[in-house]
Amino acid sequence: MTATKQSGCRFCGTKLEHTFVDLGMSPLCESFLPGEHLNQMEAFYPLHAYVCGNCFLVQLEAYVTAEHIFSDYAYFSSYSDSWLAHAKKYTDRMVERFEIGEKSFVVELASNDGYLLQYFVEKRVPVLGIEPAANVAAVAVKKGVPSLVKFFGRETACELATAGKQADLLLGNNVLAQVPDLNDFVAGITMEFPHLQRLMEENQFDTIYHEHFSYFSFVTVEKIFGAHGIALFDVEELPTHGGSLRIYGRHAEDSSKPVTARVAELRTREEAAGTTRLETYSRFAEQVKETKRKLLEFLIAAKRNGKKIAGYGAPGKGNTLLNYCAIRTDFLDYTVDRNPYKHGRFLPGTHVPIFSPDRIRETKPDFLLILPWNLKDEIIEQNAFIREWGGKFVVPIPEVQVHE
Repeated sequence: MTATKQSGCRFCGTKLEHTFVDLGMSPLCESFLPGEHLNQMEAFYPLHAYVCGNCFLVQLEAYVTAEHIFSDYAYFSSYSDSWLAHAKKYTDRMVERFEIGEKSFVVELASNDGYLLQYFVEKRVPVLGIEPAANVAAVAVKKGVPSLVKFFGRETACELATAGKQADLLLGNNVLAQVPDLNDFVAGITMEFPHLQRLMEENQFDTIYHEHFSYFSFVTVEKIFGAHGIALFDVEELPTHGGSLRIYGRHAEDSSKPVTARVAELRTREEAAGTTRLETYSRFAEQVKETKRKLLEFLIAAKRNGKKIAGYGAPGKGNTLLNYCAIRTDFLDYTVDRNPYKHGRFLPGTHVPIFSPDRIRETKPDFLLILPWNLKDEIIEQNAFIREWGGKFVVPIPEVQVHE
């Protein structure tokens, strides 16, 4: 279960000496507890993010192996309508841009429950999902998405190449952060991942958890791919997950895909924002502490006024937020989630119970704290009925906001 503690940066090997933010001790964010385990010992690990003084990669030390984290996983991508719409739009764009068709082969890394590849299947494009969580991959197979239950790295890539399975499009959305061995993983990929600059600007500290080993600026990710002979020839800035980047990589010697102006523009903008200066990172910790204070002030005032507060969602980011701020059932009566896998279980660390969304109508809370704030528009629309009894929505990030 326990990973070997890294002695230096997972990309360049430089000794890690500079704190980005220390969020204290926290359990694994997807380790939801059944009721019979509430009185048993629960494992907590340091949630201390560092920034490398050489390559400026923000990272956590690996206290638990990826195999332990992802062997049986609770996150299923298909429970967000807006994320499915994003995946379908992405598929259409890739098919058009790279002329993907029935004779092509598309491989997705960390393919989850087939949320994305299902749209390639609809277009009769041969696909393969590579997903380490067997329980999640089984759902993808039921959707007609062939899935290989493995971690991706050099070994898996060689096995596929030997079997004649070379992809025309190799993609990975929101997986790069979850890779403990970056240098083994990077080998020519089109990817999406949360943008570190947006994380800092929007105070998204709750997206830091043990399942995410690394956090990337464009400047740093360009270095990582370049070290493995892959040139990033295009980049797009996306609104998903609070602000993400979609990067396009090619072999360095492939001149058929010229580097776009967007690459130089984003690199220049990041450097101007201080991405390559340590003092930029050192300021982040204080704004995180202030966000904690403001959220607790709001919750204390609401509870003293006799208000009922429920949560919406049981995402990884929510568990970081609640554990760092020490928000338990003294503030949050319960939370709800669309994923039935989580119903009847309890959040790790805080032990807040998880119910079906039907619980909201039954108990009529005064405030609904939206934990997956990146989906706030979708959630507010789906739960607009709470206004019938005067209920309001609370969004905690970047700081507390109440929506009527």
